[in-house]
Amino acid sequence: MSDYDYSIVDVFAEAPLEGNPLAVVPQAEGIGGATMQRIAREFNLSETVFMLPARSADCAVRFRIFTPYMEMKFAGHPTVGGAFVALERGVVPANVDSFLIDEEIGSVPVRVDRSDGVRIWLTTPPIEFRELHDSALCAEVLGLREDDMLGPPPQLVTAGNPNIFIAVRDRDAVDRAWLDLAGVRRLHAGNQSNDCAFVFTPTPEGAYSRMFAPEHGVSEDPATGSATGPLAAYMMKHGLAPHADGARFHSEQGTKMGRRSILEIAVHGDHGRNAIEVGGRVVPFASGTLRLPDARTA
Repeated sequence: MSDYDYSIVDVFAEAPLEGNPLAVVPQAEGIGGATMQRIAREFNLSETVFMLPARSADCAVRFRIFTPYMEMKFAGHPTVGGAFVALERGVVPANVDSFLIDEEIGSVPVRVDRSDGVRIWLTTPPIEFRELHDSALCAEVLGLREDDMLGPPPQLVTAGNPNIFIAVRDRDAVDRAWLDLAGVRRLHAGNQSNDCAFVFTPTPEGAYSRMFAPEHGVSEDPATGSATGPLAAYMMKHGLAPHADGARFHSEQGTKMGRRSILEIAVHGDHGRNAIEVGGRVVPFASGTLRLPDARTA
């Protein structure tokens, strides 16, 4: 048997038991991908991060990220929470202000802000606007009325993980929305896709949001950092953001499910395309030890 330490942290949280919980294995050398997937299924959180030596000299550490069902090329709350644990555990020197993380999508820049406690910021990978979706169908599969819809057409936007962004009129409509696996399949109209559904309404602070990903094994995600940069870009494209370019605002997510998360957004020009940072606080919650059989390379 071999032992591996792990940490559980609450990401985009102001206090323990808020935000999005994340399991992190900071020294995962020797654990094969199939076993990583089984461990992620055992934790059964939105994602689990495994840290490995970087494949590029420019990067400080490599992250492999798994949902209970699949490996992800990139994910936001694992990047932010994993970066925090990497600093805390000495995988990355504790005094650095920025570094690169080697993920399947490529090198992801991370910035450490210590001006008011510690906030970890990631730079969103390049954002792509893709196909539009039928507003009436989106309302129907979410259990909403057509007059709950805000107006801008639902659209698939991605920075590595595709989300269909669906704007609704108010917080009540966000809280009434629900999407199960059958609804996802109707939304995809028979196409093979792993797109998630991101429902939000504009607020004076930014947005009030929920995200559904049943095909990923995540019925609802408390905080979706990979979707928050595209959310900001979509909001600015349709005049829904509370401030002009360069300003700060935030997305409040997970409140309906009892895991209030605050995902901060900093926009840097060009309507946010490829210039959006997403950040927040991380709260340590628990630690422990995995005990794995030595035949674990699969």
